[in-house]
Formats: sequence, C-alpha cells, structure tokens
Amino acid sequence: MPETVAAAVTRTPSGRLALAASPEPIALGPLDGRYQSAVAPLVDYLSEAALNRDRVAVEVEWLIHLTNNSVLPGAGPLTADQQEKLRDIVTEFDAAAVTELAEIEAVTVHDVKAVEYYIGRRLPAIGIERLTALVHFGCTSEDINNLSYALGVKGAVEDVWLPAASGLVAQISAMAEETRAVPMLSRTHGQPATPTTLGKELAVTAHRLRRQLDRVSKTQYLGKINGATGTYAAHVASVPGADWQAVSQSFVESLGLTWNPLTTQIESHDWQAELYADVARFNRILHNLCTDVWSYISIGYFRQIPVAGATGSSTMPHKVNPIRFENAEANLEISNGLLDTLGATLVTSRWQRDLTDSSSQRNIGVAFGHSLLAISNVAKGLLALNVAEDVLAADLDTNWEVLGEAIQMVMRAEAIAGVKGMENPYERLKDLTRGQRVDAARMQEFVSGLGLSPEAEARLLALTPGKYTGIAEQLVDHLR
Repeated sequence: MPETVAAAVTRTPSGRLALAASPEPIALGPLDGRYQSAVAPLVDYLSEAALNRDRVAVEVEWLIHLTNNSVLPGAGPLTADQQEKLRDIVTEFDAAAVTELAEIEAVTVHDVKAVEYYIGRRLPAIGIERLTALVHFGCTSEDINNLSYALGVKGAVEDVWLPAASGLVAQISAMAEETRAVPMLSRTHGQPATPTTLGKELAVTAHRLRRQLDRVSKTQYLGKINGATGTYAAHVASVPGADWQAVSQSFVESLGLTWNPLTTQIESHDWQAELYADVARFNRILHNLCTDVWSYISIGYFRQIPVAGATGSSTMPHKVNPIRFENAEANLEISNGLLDTLGATLVTSRWQRDLTDSSSQRNIGVAFGHSLLAISNVAKGLLALNVAEDVLAADLDTNWEVLGEAIQMVMRAEAIAGVKGMENPYERLKDLTRGQRVDAARMQEFVSGLGLSPEAEARLLALTPGKYTGIAEQLVDHLR
C-alpha cells in the first residue's frame, strides 16, 4: 500500500489551526467581512484595485492629452480607434488586471511604475509602441497619485456617500413632517422644560445635517501635474516651447477636477482635510441623533417594531434592543477617528515631500466605510420605530409646572399693560413650581387667583402642556 503524504498543516503558536492559511481569504477587518455588503459600493472607488484602475486612467488620459495637443514634436493626435483602444485598458480593467499589476509590482517594488509598465505592454497591440516613452512623460508618482485619489474620493462621495446621506436626511425630514404636530415634553439639562413637537426636534437635526451635505456637495477636488517638485523642470528641459502650465491646467480640468497651480512634489491635500472635516461634522450630528433616539426609546417615546426571528438578548426574551443606533454610534466614532487623523496629518509634508500621506490615504475608504455603515444602520433603525403618542401625552400631563414660564410672561405683559397685582411674577411662579409637581387643578387655581385681565386669564386657563408648543409645528416648514 503506497505511503500517503499528509498535507502540511499550519498552526498558531498556541496549537490552533491557522485561519490565515485558509484557501479562502478571511477578512481581518469588519468592513471586508461582517459588513461587506453594506459598504461594497465603495470598493469601486476607494479600494486598492480602484486606485490602480484610476492610475491607469490618469496615465492613459495624459498620453491622449499630450498627443491630441501635439505637445511633443513627433507625437501628434491618435486616431479615434487608437484612443478608444487605449481607454479600453481602463474600461476592461478586471481581476486579471489586478493580478497582473501585482506581479509587475512584485518586481518593480513600486506601484506607479508597475502601472506604467502595465500600459506599455499593451501599446504594441494598439499599434503605438513607438509612444511607449510618452507613458508617464514628465510625471512624478505623485502627479498620478494625487489625481487618482481625487477621482476616487470624488466618485465615492458623489456616487455613494452623498446619495446615502441625502437619503437618510430625506427620511428624517419625512418623519419630521409626519410628527410635526405631535406634542412632546422638552428636556433641558435632563429636566422637564417648555414643550415642543417631535417633528420640530427632528427638523432641527435634518436642518443641521442638510447644511453639512451642502458643504460636502460644494467640495473642490484639487489636482496637479507639474513634476518632481512642482516646477515643471523636466517638462521645460525636454520641450521648452510648450506652455506647460496651460497643458497642466487643461488636463486636470478635463478630469473634472480643480487645478492647483502651486504645489511642492505633492498636491497639498488641503481640500481633503476640508472635506473630511465636513463629513466628520455630519457624523457628529448624526451621532447626536443616535444618542437622542436611543434615550427616547429608553423612556418609551418610541416603540421598536420587533423583527420576526430576531433575538434581543441571549437570556432575556422580552428585549428589543436599539442595536442599530448603538452600532451607528460606534461606527461614527471610528469613522471620525480616522477622518480627524487624515485631516490633521495630510496637510503636513516635510519640505517638498515625505511619504506619510501614502499610508494615510489608504485608509480613506475605511473612514468612509464606517460612516456609510452607520448611515445604513440609522436608516434601518428609524424604519423600525413607532411613535408612542400615548406615552408622550402622559409625560406632558404629569408636568403641568412647565406652564410656569407662560404664566409669568403673561403676568409681565399684563403689568406693562397696567394691570395691578402683577408684581414679582418670576418669584411667585418659582415658589409654586420649583422642584415640585403641579397638577392641572392646582395650576388653574393659581391662575384664577392672580387677578389677570379676563382675556389673559381665559387664554391661560385654556392652556395645557400639550398645547404649549408655540409655533413648533410651523417651524417644520423650513425644511421645505
């Protein structure tokens, strides 16, 4: 009987089977594992593969731009067919291309140089192998990288993050409209305060979030292509008669980006810091909504709709936990930790260039991924809520003391109008209400004994905590 050879088994130092040796890749991070489906759209913009595809796109478009404008003698415009085939290198970029690029990089130990060689391999099939030297002409790696990152971030924001964030704000706005007239006890410093409406409070959050979306939507995505230290030195030395600034500007703008005329070797990344600050601010406002909704759930203002088959607790079967909002809180905090770090570090580069930004920028997708995951969780969490109007009404009815503000202000107005006996209104209401529960009967008895004008007395006697909401309902109209 032939001797069998057992397959080599890899184990950890503790003797367990090494999961890293599994034939199927196992994700290290949650965004590529547990939550992959929620953030999958970002892969097309902010993954390493997407970065390489954008690098290929920038190199291809630079070659076409140089030839179309006859910038270099002997390199005139390409035919329409040649241009189409060059662009096919980008549109047909697939998993096999990712693998081939990785194999080239394993030799070059340089990611952008690998892209240059990858494109060069394909020029003979297009019939333009004589232009191989034009690939990456006059460029430093950062010329390609800054444009590629700008394109990736722009696409991720405009095609994925903004639509998701805008959809959530529209959802919150719709909730505000639906609950605009639902009275609710306010709490300032955690204590009962002047009533509002649930819709008005949701409208405040929607308005705040909209302002940040407006800022994000106006982001300028800057780019440069000006050589090793931003001086066009190699460009001028090789082709002194070209207007290289005009060539650079027209190219950057043809990509849908804003030209940055003054840089070191790197585009300064200030626009990135500005964008990440705005996204982080959106995250923080959304985090505030999560903690408020969580608290409202805990006091019964919202009832959670149970999901069939779902488990709230492994031991307490009655529980329906606000996990969507808790999950969102954590992911918003992680996102902001990264966004804040990116914003703080990317604006600094030693002298004309250091490589700290190279590692930092590879986490842009992670930062947006955690934000996108949080947005998804909040949207799902809000869909699973019912407003407990009976609980809100009962809370108002046990806090008649909040009418103390209205009564003392009416007394002030009466005093100004010449009604006698309206002295010390604040102090009199303070004695009646501070730290005390006051029911409807006691409050109305107090009002009746003040000696107000008949019209003012009638107005106050008709007032209840549920009706003391000012123009809260009308304020929701500002969302329109």
